[in-house]
Amino acid sequence: MKKILTCLLATLGFTAACAQQDYEVDEFQTKGGKTVRMHALMHASIRIEFDGKEIEIDPVSKLGNRTVDYAAFPKADFIFVTHEHGDHYDEQALKLLSGKKTQVVLNGRCAEMYGQGKAMKNGDKMQISKKFSVEAVPAYNTTEGREKFHPKGRDNGYILTLDGLRIYIAGDTEDIPEMEGIKDIDIAFLPCNQVVKAAKIIKPKVLFPYHYGQTDVSNLPAELKSEGIDVRIRHYE
Repeated sequence: MKKILTCLLATLGFTAACAQQDYEVDEFQTKGGKTVRMHALMHASIRIEFDGKEIEIDPVSKLGNRTVDYAAFPKADFIFVTHEHGDHYDEQALKLLSGKKTQVVLNGRCAEMYGQGKAMKNGDKMQISKKFSVEAVPAYNTTEGREKFHPKGRDNGYILTLDGLRIYIAGDTEDIPEMEGIKDIDIAFLPCNQVVKAAKIIKPKVLFPYHYGQTDVSNLPAELKSEGIDVRIRHYE
């Protein structure tokens, strides 16, 4: 049996646990006392456990020399895909994770490519259960010359609300004006496109920089210390 190193933290009203096994794991408690476990798989791929449900975000099996063996994972109850780039959309990973009851939620372009699943566009909301809802929010580039990579209106970010715990998964985006309307975020996953500016706008209680590749993120905790944001660096290269 693999040894598991568990450390407990009490921060901002949360109970956080980090389990060192195959992947780094952070644990949070919802307002109703339910546990949410977040597994840092790689880059933009996140596994979330909540109330007996398996939730996968942008599952990708291989990126550079890093791999995730989704065949060894439990079948997902819900899969969310932000857009069609290869570090976010992997048809084989979707198939490996999908069972008879799996609900796959994608942006419109990915839904066309995959040929099934539920397409959500920016602004759409879905009440999945009494304690689980999702909202698709904009994710796009604003820097001149880069708009073609992530044009406005095509890609999604997602806000998951799990028993009152609000989780913002930004997708591939810059610090866009629509972030001013994103409120009361407990946990944010922000890519390193002006991440400091975005974090100061959204003001999450906990920030996971992700999708950061070779960018040095070690200075982020110091840069955001005055904002009272708990910055947690995990292996989301």
